[in-house]
Amino acid sequence: MKRVSFLLSVTALVLSIKADARPGDPNQVGDEVIARQRSNLEENTRGKGFGPQSPRDIDSVVGNNQVTFAAAPAYSEMNLCNIHFHKNAEHAGGQYKRYAGNGDGQGYQTGYIYSGKLTKREKEPLTRKVCPGKRGSLQSGDTIEIHYVHSSARVKPGHTLGACLSDSIKNPQLRVEAQVMVLVNDANAMDFLGLTRYDMKNGFYRALTIPNNTGTPVVYSGSTTGPGYNEVASPFQVTWSVRPNILKVNIETVGKWCQGNAFDEDHAHGVRNLIVNPELLSPIK
Repeated sequence: MKRVSFLLSVTALVLSIKADARPGDPNQVGDEVIARQRSNLEENTRGKGFGPQSPRDIDSVVGNNQVTFAAAPAYSEMNLCNIHFHKNAEHAGGQYKRYAGNGDGQGYQTGYIYSGKLTKREKEPLTRKVCPGKRGSLQSGDTIEIHYVHSSARVKPGHTLGACLSDSIKNPQLRVEAQVMVLVNDANAMDFLGLTRYDMKNGFYRALTIPNNTGTPVVYSGSTTGPGYNEVASPFQVTWSVRPNILKVNIETVGKWCQGNAFDEDHAHGVRNLIVNPELLSPIK
């Protein structure tokens, strides 16, 4: 009965978001591909004791996962270990409720995008590539979700989640401060280079300018993300802090960051399917 209920909920979700998906995109897979991935995720996690997963709809407090763990300390009491971003928002809710479409089924062009409107000037496309990767580059009007990853281990900022682990502590507490941004062709918009500055402060590596003016963050227990976990669960426990409002960022500054940074990041990552199975979500209190 639970499996039938889950499949019905997936079908309802697909129908509810289909109207917002971009029609006629040859790079999008069919709804049945995403539904099958979600079904496989449910099957591969049933009865195995996996903890709550991410990403999720931050406007919904529903969750039945029984695995609990202590919330990570405030990010000011942890070490910044990595900064990276995803093309389109992995989370849904707040000001990014519009579904971008199914994408290629491997995380590219899936996810959620800014629900508001931009001016013609803000959307004016650039003639050069920004943060090009195997699946294209960024353009004015695109939505990204940036992750400031923090660890309780004594580590320093570096590449990938591996920078958050150490030989001394293999299971550190992890916290991700998340902010959804919209890339605009506007020199007066926020500077991405400034938003990613960090330094040593009070004994910790600290991101110095994590946004504090984009709404009260939704804090919940979850996991690491990324399209590699579309059909299997992430075993990492993460305290998430996700801001509901977007931030407009100058796309030129994002391009400069991709040309060289301490995290060896030069392109946008794909997104994991939104987690909709209540058995894989923590309750938000």
